[in-house]
Amino acid sequence: MSAIQPPSARVWWKQPLDRIELIWILLALAWCLVMFFMMPYWHVFGKQNLANEAYRSTPEAYMKKANDVVEKYTVRKETDRQIPVIRPPAGSDVYLVARLWEWWPLLELEAGKSYRLHLMSMDWLHGFSLQPENINIQVHPGYDHVLTITPTQPGTYSIICNEYCGVNHHTMSSRLYVK
Repeated sequence: MSAIQPPSARVWWKQPLDRIELIWILLALAWCLVMFFMMPYWHVFGKQNLANEAYRSTPEAYMKKANDVVEKYTVRKETDRQIPVIRPPAGSDVYLVARLWEWWPLLELEAGKSYRLHLMSMDWLHGFSLQPENINIQVHPGYDHVLTITPTQPGTYSIICNEYCGVNHHTMSSRLYVK
């Protein structure tokens, strides 16, 4: 029998296994079992996934909360579109709106303080990617995603949409300032 030629008998699964084939099958099975048991291990002990909450909401209710926070904590406006920059107190709820093709508002947080970051899409599926921290979350319309974040390093971080959301997807970026 050859690997290039088809088997002479059409019922190939009844042919005896070669010793090398058996070794490769056992190695593949062992590796599959290792990876199968490592997935829950990584989830529980490796802190690979963010612990987040998600609640059903409506765009109107979410925008009301976001606008209330913007009115209360706006410190300045940036860009040519006059996007507000908010600086909420530590421990507060911060609302970030995803909509075609922007993140609104800009956030200015304090290093070493915890915040509850709420994310919601007003229209399509968007992806929240905080770089260079490599935090990635899918932001669904109709769901208020809540993350507890504690920025540790001062600097300017990039917020990118990493789910294709339309023709201007490449322009959907924002900043997060940590002071």
